[in-house]
Parts: sequence; C-alpha cells; structure tokens
Amino acid sequence: MPTEPLVTDEQRAQLLANRHARAADAQIDLWPVVRLFTPDAHATWLLAALDPADGDTAWGLCDVGIGMPELGSIKLSDLAAIVGPQRMPVRRDLHFHAVRPMSEYLRQAQANGSITD
Repeated sequence: MPTEPLVTDEQRAQLLANRHARAADAQIDLWPVVRLFTPDAHATWLLAALDPADGDTAWGLCDVGIGMPELGSIKLSDLAAIVGPQRMPVRRDLHFHAVRPMSEYLRQAQANGSITD
C-alpha cells in the first residue's frame, strides 16, 4: 500500500510562497501549512515554509517529544526516513487546518512542553 506524501503539491506551493513572503519581510508571522507526526511516538512538526534552493529544507515548529518544542529547520527527506518504535513512518495529518499563526503555536507549545493540536 503506497504511503501518503509528506506534503501535497498544493501544500508545497504554499510552503514556497510563505518562504518568499518571509524573505521579503522577516517579521511576518506565518501560519503553518502542514502538520506531520509520528503515529507511534510523540513527535510533531508544524511546517510553514520551504526553502526553494533545495525544495527539501522546511522551517517550522519542531517537537521531538522531549518537552522542548522550538522553531527550526528540518529536511523533508530526513523526516521521510524516520520511523518510530513500532516502525511506523512519519505521516501527514490529513485533517490539519491551522487556526493561529506560528507565534501562537510556539507560545502554547512552550507553555505546555509540546504541540497539543
């Protein structure tokens, strides 16, 4: 059974557009485009931008399940290679729709020690 891609073509286009907007205005508060997670571990990534130079380096809120969520970059190819303790790969949340900007997701995640939604 084929797995779902980590990002759809539409999400990739939005991630690239967000990166362009951020390059034009470093203070812009982007909204996450996609939520990725490990179904058998406690890791979550809310991605908001994608570097057009390589089309692989994403930027967003990273929570690897150790109580220290932070903004940072990660390669989609690295995420695609991750499997959890039960050998389950990283998946895209098919029902995710951002309800707040990245700054608010960061504030709440740091207050809670993890991304809660």
